[in-house]
Parts: sequence; C-alpha cells; structure tokens
Amino acid sequence: MTKQFSEKRRHPRMPVISNLIEPVNLHYKTEDGKETSLVAILADLSASGMRMISFLGAPLADRFSISLQLPGTDKMEVEAKLAWVKQRENVYTIGIEFTKMADKDAKVISEMADDFNDCDTRILLKLPEVCVANCKCHKICNKIQKDESLFEGK
Repeated sequence: MTKQFSEKRRHPRMPVISNLIEPVNLHYKTEDGKETSLVAILADLSASGMRMISFLGAPLADRFSISLQLPGTDKMEVEAKLAWVKQRENVYTIGIEFTKMADKDAKVISEMADDFNDCDTRILLKLPEVCVANCKCHKICNKIQKDESLFEGK
C-alpha cells in the first residue's frame, strides 16, 4: 500500500548552506515577562518559516521576534511562533513558523528559494550551463557548479 503525502508548505524552501555561520537571534519574553534570547544556526528557510539548530536549548516561549540577515539582503524583522521542537541529546532542531513578515522580505526569500530549486533542476537534468547570472541565491550558494565569474562585482 502506497501512502500519498501532500505538501503542506506554502512557499518553496532552500537549505541554508554557505556563508551563514552567523547565528540567528530569537528575542522573546518568558511567561514572567523577562526578556531573553536564544542563539541558533539556520538550517533551511522559506518565506513562511525556517528550521534551526541550537545547542543551547529551545525557546521558552510560543511567540517571539527574529532579526534575520542573509548575505546580500537588508536586515529582516520577523514575528514568529514555535511550530515544533525535536531533541537528540544536547542538540535541538526547532521549527519556526513566520506569523508576520514584510512583503518585500517574503519576496526576497521566495525568489532566492525559487532560484536555488531551479538550479537543482538544471543539475538533475545535467544541463551544460547550470549557473545563471541573475541568480538571487548566489551569495549563499556553495554548489560545485557555481560559476564565480558570473557574480564578480555584484
């Protein structure tokens, strides 16, 4: 018996790979009103949410704000809620759903994800020219097919 799974994501996502060692800071208030933050590393991203990895624990609140800056983009201020947490020993994988994001920021992330996925399609099809000069994802791309000469001066 084969199960059919439907895609629940509203936006295309992309793994966050190169140049994003800089952590994401989650700022939130605990139930007693104390302001705190948690540092985590971004694993993948879409215009509707992200997955992060933390070695310091999971957020102690259901809702929080995030300051997110990707290479080549302006700082994005996002409101979010905790979707899920998985823990394996001292490593926490955290699913975040965005509840409020500027339309321009959602557009930037969606365009990056679309270009990343288009590139994957060209790789799977074994096309001779994988990398394109108008790729919006080139600043975080570390694929071996990346043609750096297309982005010099950008």
